[in-house]
Amino acid sequence: MCRDCSCGQPAPEPLPEPTRQLPLHTTLLQRNDAQAAGLRQRFETAGVTVVNLLSSPGSGKTALLEALAQRLASAAGVAPRLAVIVGDLATDNDARRLQAAGLTAVQITTGQACHLEAPMVAEGLHRLHHQGISLEQLELLVIENVGNLVCPGAYDLGESLRVVLLSTTEGEDKPLKYAPIFHGADLVLITKIDLAAAVGFDRAAAHAAIARVAPHARVLETSARSGAGLDALINALAR
Repeated sequence: MCRDCSCGQPAPEPLPEPTRQLPLHTTLLQRNDAQAAGLRQRFETAGVTVVNLLSSPGSGKTALLEALAQRLASAAGVAPRLAVIVGDLATDNDARRLQAAGLTAVQITTGQACHLEAPMVAEGLHRLHHQGISLEQLELLVIENVGNLVCPGAYDLGESLRVVLLSTTEGEDKPLKYAPIFHGADLVLITKIDLAAAVGFDRAAAHAAIARVAPHARVLETSARSGAGLDALINALAR
């Protein structure tokens, strides 16, 4: 019966004791940040620019890198001193695509992890070393992160530049829906701009959404297919 009266109603079930939540996530981020700081020092000592490339799946990260490598090679007349660490949950499909395009690329398969972490990047550097590639030989190292606009944004990888992709096929409001990862961007690339008219992409609305959440970020429109914006992207990376 009810504890405080004789109404005949069954006594309510006691509320469960609040569970204690260990600050495990915070501890993991602190550990990651410490290792990322070590990576950043290594990159700065070697004089290599490191790009953390982030996007949702299918935004065109790999196609953009293929086109970028071709443009760099044609401009310089030689293969660029560029290497890529590719992160994916499964398969090495993207790494093999980049290797077929003439790039040095190594794959990090994360299993169930939806993002790369600093120790995984260190493992990628170890694999590059086994291929005879040292940081000192590179001008540009691209970390192609796992396709995801949530988890990867929380993990520092020691990068010099954080680049986030927004495809015209995804809709103009993606930066508003995933504001934290766009807010952390140094450069936002609107990809597949050659499809803008076909998919009814509102360029003004997209630029306004980016400006709202990432007013500090530079924005470039690019197309791996047509080559639009690639020279501007090369200049941005050079700076």
